[in-house]
Parts: sequence; structure tokens; C-alpha cells
Amino acid sequence: MNELRMAAVAAPFDRDLDGDFARIAAIVERARAAGVGLLALPEACLGGYLADLQGDAEGPPPLALDGPEIQRLSALAGEMVVVAGYCEDAGDRLYNSAVCVHGDGVLGNHRKVHQPLSEDASYGAGQSFAAFDTPVGRLGMMICYDKAFPESARSLALDGAEIGVCVSAWPGSRTNPSADLAQDRWKRRFDLFDRARALENQIVWLSANQSGTFGALRFVASAKVVDPGGDVLSDTGVGEGMAVASLDVRQALEAARRSMGHLRDRRPEAYPALGSGEEELAVTRY
Repeated sequence: MNELRMAAVAAPFDRDLDGDFARIAAIVERARAAGVGLLALPEACLGGYLADLQGDAEGPPPLALDGPEIQRLSALAGEMVVVAGYCEDAGDRLYNSAVCVHGDGVLGNHRKVHQPLSEDASYGAGQSFAAFDTPVGRLGMMICYDKAFPESARSLALDGAEIGVCVSAWPGSRTNPSADLAQDRWKRRFDLFDRARALENQIVWLSANQSGTFGALRFVASAKVVDPGGDVLSDTGVGEGMAVASLDVRQALEAARRSMGHLRDRRPEAYPALGSGEEELAVTRY
């Protein structure tokens, strides 16, 4: 068996970039000691998320994809594949982005496409979803609200993604909060999206999230690893922690898709408004 040990993190991060790196270094060492090969850190773990979804004039520190901070993250990753969220300085615009790194450098970068509430006041919108190859398999990345749209994960699955990694700064309900975060309706949606995206595309799913509070936001944590059948293999609950699970990814995908292959059995001609995507279909026909 070729099992991959994976971990998704729930942890707090803020504007103190050096403090964030110290926290990440400690998490990476814990993950390395546990034999983890793929580690998912939360959205905006380099510099913190927005303090308020109605707009944040200060915002997190802008970082260049080819800058020293991302190089520092790559050095920490070493032989591990690490996904982390940051504020990307692209020169003309800032983007809410996720980067995938390895000791050899950057493997992939994703700019958040779907923007909730007033996030567009702080960031430009990404324009696409694309899977990419890594030492642990073919990955696709999403950020937070991206996972509320089935087309996001489906696009990645059709591009051959075996593992979906969604990094988030997903808060509890703002309009009708629950005193018990475990019963919060936004936490329930967060969990439903994680399981549905894994099951409908029959892929492995890692979901990382911020924990604790930042500004006006209280995050639901709930980092998890989900198998291609939509079953949660490991979950942090609403507190800080690291969800760790081992899986032979290829074997798990093959088993899930053997009888009912959700990607294989699509009928694109029945829903032409969505587009066929057949010209770019890269999914392995298990």
C-alpha cells in the first residue's frame, strides 16, 4: 500500500507575521513527527484574515508569490507538501490566495474566485480553477467561499485532481449566532460543503480553517480529512488542532469510482448551460 498521511489544521493567526511563522514552524514540526506528507494550513495564515467582513482598511500584509516569505514557507516545508493562505501582492491588485509549496519551491497558486459580502473591497477576484501535480499526487486548491459552489470542486476534479484542499477563515453565523459554536448554522454549512464536495466528485478532501477570534469574527475551526465517499476520517471539532488521517489515495479513488463513477457517468448533453468541459477532461478513468 502507498498510504499518504495527511493533516488539516485549525489554528489562530493574526497580523504578527513573525508570530505566524513561529506557529507554522511548530505545526510543521508536529506534522513531520507524525509522518505527514501533505499539510493544509488555513486561509490567511500568513498575516491574518480581514478583521470584519464589512471591510478592513488595514488588511493583512501583502506578500509577493516570489518573495522571501513564500521562500521561507518552502524552506519550512522541506520534503512535505504544504498549502497555506496569504495576501498576494500582484503589483496592480491584491488577491486572497493559497500557495502550495515544497522544499523545491512553489508548486501551485490559487486566487480566491468567490468573494463573500464586502471582501471585494480588499481583494481582486481570481478567474479560474486548475489542478497541478505534486510529489503526493494531483491537487486542486480552493479558498473558503469557493467551496459553496459545486462548479469549483467539479472543475478541479475534471482537471484530474485526486485531492481537493480547501483553506478557510470561515466564521460562525453573524446574524443568528449560537452560544454553542458546535451547533452554529454556519458551522453546519461548512461541514456539509466539505462532505458533499468530496462525495459528489469522489476525491479526497482536506479542509483547514482558522480558529479562535479575530476582530469581529469567531471562526468555527472544524478542520477535517474526508474520504471519497464523504466520510470524515478525522476532525478537530470547533477547537484548535490538527486532523490527521492516512489513506492510499489511488486505491480509495478506484474503490469509490468502481461501480458508480460520478465523473464518468455525467451526461453533459443534458445540462448544456454548464458546459461540457470534455475538451479539458483530465480525470483518470478508474
